[in-house]
Amino acid sequence: MQITGTAALVTGAASGLGAATAAALAAQGATVYGLDLEKAVANGTPPDGVTLLAADVTEEAPVREALARIADDGAELRTVVNCAGIGPSARVLSRKGPHDLELFHTVLKVNLLGTFNVMRLGAEAMSTLEADENGQRGVVVNTASVAAFEGQIGQIAYAASKSGVAGMTITAARDLAQFGIRVMTIAPGIVDTPMLATVSEEFRATLSAGVPFPQRLAQPEEFAKLVTMIAEHDYLNGETIRMDGALRMAPR
Repeated sequence: MQITGTAALVTGAASGLGAATAAALAAQGATVYGLDLEKAVANGTPPDGVTLLAADVTEEAPVREALARIADDGAELRTVVNCAGIGPSARVLSRKGPHDLELFHTVLKVNLLGTFNVMRLGAEAMSTLEADENGQRGVVVNTASVAAFEGQIGQIAYAASKSGVAGMTITAARDLAQFGIRVMTIAPGIVDTPMLATVSEEFRATLSAGVPFPQRLAQPEEFAKLVTMIAEHDYLNGETIRMDGALRMAPR
């Protein structure tokens, strides 16, 4: 699928994986619309070719408004990338008591329901477009995590949400095949995003040492590069790709 001259919607686009992905798609010639929370959008500085829009991915109305904006601008939405997510830590049971139920609900709502919400509405918008010569109308790329497969201590909510994202992949691909829409998922390992900005260099070195090869943290730009490759590779569909340097997470 050609990226140049099309539109892309990227969630969590004000920072981290989303910002890198939005920039990469824009560099490939796409008109990119990035969704993020209002505060993040207000503080963000989008690169050329990227328009940041304030929207909560867990709500239907603001996502529909963003899609309407894309249509009103005359752009054809061919790529949807879900990067928005949160990752608070808590054990099923600790000295403080059982895992907070509302926290578990919030993580699933943002990471899983938010991904599903944008995927379903983005697919609806794509389905109205004219297919290319191969019958393709677009691609959705979701973000899981290696925690979906080897969740560490304290990651019960995060692991559950990301397992759900990975689990949706093949079913969504099959559901959307009739419309010529592919669905792929990337499961990153340890990526050097703003979430790691506050940790010490010593801890960063420890994280890097756990990766077999290359023995370093992944860069957001590497995630973005994989997104563009998936978009352009028409035979990739219904699969979750680990981007982790052969990392298999230990219990802690």
